[in-house]
Amino acid sequence: MFNVSFFGFYQRGSKEQQGQSRPPPEVSSSQQQQQQQPWYSPSLVSSPSSSSRPQTSGQIPAHVSPGEAAGIITFLKDKSVDELRKLLSDKDAYQQFLLSLDQVKVQNNIKEELRRETLQLARENLEKEPQIMELRNQCKIIRTTELAAAQEKLNELERQKEEILRLYSPGSLLNKLQEAMNEVDEESEALQEKFLEKEIDTAAFVQKYKKLRTIYHRRALIHLAAKTSTIG
Repeated sequence: MFNVSFFGFYQRGSKEQQGQSRPPPEVSSSQQQQQQQPWYSPSLVSSPSSSSRPQTSGQIPAHVSPGEAAGIITFLKDKSVDELRKLLSDKDAYQQFLLSLDQVKVQNNIKEELRRETLQLARENLEKEPQIMELRNQCKIIRTTELAAAQEKLNELERQKEEILRLYSPGSLLNKLQEAMNEVDEESEALQEKFLEKEIDTAAFVQKYKKLRTIYHRRALIHLAAKTSTIG
């Protein structure tokens, strides 16, 4: 909003021009009393030396651009001294004049538009509240039921993975291969005992014994290669 100091400035200029052209008009005692007690604070009317004084909490800083000042003067230049005095002494008249300014109208229009948009957003949010509550309930159900089941299944899969990794680890595979070698070795020794006790003929013994020892040495070579690779 515009600083009231422009009204004081324009009033002083108008008084000087009027004093040069014609004597001041006569006013009644009631008008004089009203003029002596304006509705605004006297500290708002700036003087030539007021710019160098520090501002107090009740003063309005006079940060008005030259363009704004020219716009105010344009609105005030056609008003009479009485009208200017009324603006300074009558708060309602000043408020009515202020609301008639284009700059103020634009600000009020923007304010009203923002208010309507805010109300519209608030209504839309309130309309979506049941949907939001429903989604929250669904999320709660998912957390308590479906999520729990999925977590349990995941834990089971993790246990299976650990078991598979344990069974097929290099050390476990070497142990199984060693057990298979021992089984073939024991089987070949048992076959040898049967041959010595004449429980099996020579041709059958040679065929079976050769096959068992071939399997044993193949597994032994694999075991040795795997063990060497693991150590390396």
